Amino acid sequence: MAVHVLNFVVHAIDALNEWVGRAVSWLLVLMVLNVFLVVVLRYTMNFGAIWMQESYVWSHAVVFMLGAGYTLLHDGHVRIDLIYRTASGLYKAIVDLLGCALFAAPVLYLVFDRSLPMVERSWGLYEKSAEAGGLPGLFLLKSVILVFAVLFALQFVALFLRSLETLLGIKKPPEFHDPEDGRVP
Repeated sequence: MAVHVLNFVVHAIDALNEWVGRAVSWLLVLMVLNVFLVVVLRYTMNFGAIWMQESYVWSHAVVFMLGAGYTLLHDGHVRIDLIYRTASGLYKAIVDLLGCALFAAPVLYLVFDRSLPMVERSWGLYEKSAEAGGLPGLFLLKSVILVFAVLFALQFVALFLRSLETLLGIKKPPEFHDPEDGRVP
């Protein structure tokens, strides 16, 4: 029964970050179009608008922060893995479990805890851009920091639980996969 609950939790977190990652990826298309438009307007018509420039910077921040859990789900974060890459599944499970507990959890807790007062203050003021002609919803952008911390922490919980399943023998460790050779096991 507990195994089914663990599997359900892991799959629910994975599905959430998969959905968020795919949804936010469409923001990249809008961001590229916006940058293109800003450049074309600036150099062909000598026109520039602060809100247009801020919108692609804010879009990039949203994509980066909300896509972090998706990237972790798909093992896309950069790491120096001289040993980890070719290590056994059990070794990877131990490293992942310790990394989640000793590094990710405290850091993400601090990000959330230290950001919360700033976000609350921003909402209290309905903070807007400090630039004349800037975007009005800075409080919304700052709120994304809290969402980032939660989504990223949830994905680390899923990684922790997967590693725990491997260490307890509930789940077989994944086979070695060298991304350089292009073959998937």
